[in-house]
Amino acid sequence: MKKEIKIVCGLIALLIVVSMSARPRNRQSAKPQTDSIKANTSQMPENSVIDEVIWVVGDEPIMKSDVEMTRLQSEAEGVKFKGNPDYSIPEHIAVQKLFLHQAELDSVEIPEAQVTASIERQINRWIEMAGGSAERLEAYRGQTISQMRSQLRDDFRNNLLVQNMQEKLVQDVKVTPSDVRAYFKDLPADSIPFVPTEVEVEIITRKPKILPEEINRVKNELRNFTNRVTSGETSFATLARLYSEDPGSARQGGEMDYMGRGMLDPDFANVAFNLTDPKKISKIVETEFGYHIIQLIDKRGDKIKVRHILLKPKVSDEEVQKVLVRLDSVATELRADTFRLSSDQHAPSLSFGEAATYISDDKDTRNNRGLMSFVDMQTGNLSSRFQMKDLPTEVARQIEGMKVGDVSPAFRMIDKRGKTVCAIVRLRNRVEGHRATITEDYQVMKNIVLAKERQKFIHNWVVNKIKQTYVRMKDRYKNGEYEYEGWVK
Repeated sequence: MKKEIKIVCGLIALLIVVSMSARPRNRQSAKPQTDSIKANTSQMPENSVIDEVIWVVGDEPIMKSDVEMTRLQSEAEGVKFKGNPDYSIPEHIAVQKLFLHQAELDSVEIPEAQVTASIERQINRWIEMAGGSAERLEAYRGQTISQMRSQLRDDFRNNLLVQNMQEKLVQDVKVTPSDVRAYFKDLPADSIPFVPTEVEVEIITRKPKILPEEINRVKNELRNFTNRVTSGETSFATLARLYSEDPGSARQGGEMDYMGRGMLDPDFANVAFNLTDPKKISKIVETEFGYHIIQLIDKRGDKIKVRHILLKPKVSDEEVQKVLVRLDSVATELRADTFRLSSDQHAPSLSFGEAATYISDDKDTRNNRGLMSFVDMQTGNLSSRFQMKDLPTEVARQIEGMKVGDVSPAFRMIDKRGKTVCAIVRLRNRVEGHRATITEDYQVMKNIVLAKERQKFIHNWVVNKIKQTYVRMKDRYKNGEYEYEGWVK
């Protein structure tokens, strides 16, 4: 995969981005023999070079422009690197390449749906920062939403690969209660970790109705695409590039990587794996993401390679308003303890959690009486105690000024599948920020010790990986201070 050459104009910089491989192509332990790489690493006056190879890790080059783009992105996101960024940023990119190479060796894969969902969350955060307007975001960044999605895809996929690879490496690292007590035994009081405010939140969501005429419009458009391809008027790939709303595959003509059945939406997989003729196009398939048509490219063992075109029916503002009004009515009744499923005044009223079980559309929380939860990345355990920063932005905004037991007014939000939904939330519990204690916050303290042990394990793994990997850098980088030893051979 290659990053496109982009010209990014800013108030204080003009930055040229050149192509770089995002994933290692060959064994990193082998010394590259490419004359072009050697030529690029020859000495030249730095101020006369627009772009150059400054490091080589295995057979992967790190370009000067890669470093500058990472610097620009980190400044925009408020991310700071340790030490001198002239050295820490190339090192950061090099370490990423080590993890990506190992992920390739271990056949670590990321479902396209996960990449797409991550991109959509980022786009939605940007839209919110731009005042809730997609048009304003596009004007500010000088790109369409589709272009932003395409630009983000490789980085998000690689970040998820690195994250999954790190989790795989440390999955067997454990700590005991005695390890936790020993770590905190002699720690000064002001060094005891501060536990930020945590909340437990119950949620009821309802999806605005998509009108039948909108669904028919989407289906008719997909049927038209099928007819155009079948008649030889155009190719499936061309139509996918022009019209598909899947940011992960549209720019590649709808083409997806080889996928196992478990990596795909079940309804999508059932149709895709039944395709046998690459010249034929599937029937229309509905998934949680929208409506698709699929074309077979190849089958290889228990994996399949296909193209697809995705279209998403649009939700009208009128339907959103209808659901908001209905949920506001539900919220009023819940506050008054008068919410019932029937008009029978003698029927028992339902609590917020009971109401969620019956009327919420969110399958992830409905069976848990509306209680929101997440997987703690440090422990792998399911937790319902959120720090405010970890809640969906729209939910956190509602919770901020609420008291325990309060029910919010209805609001709209984007769920983790990228769909517009309407919701009400109830603040079930709030634990104010405080210094951790071994009796009340053992899990928090255990997580700290576990994170340190895993960090130590990862550090040692990187150092060992560096020893096994060919590394070459421009002379001006050889005297830099680095987090990991062994870069300079």
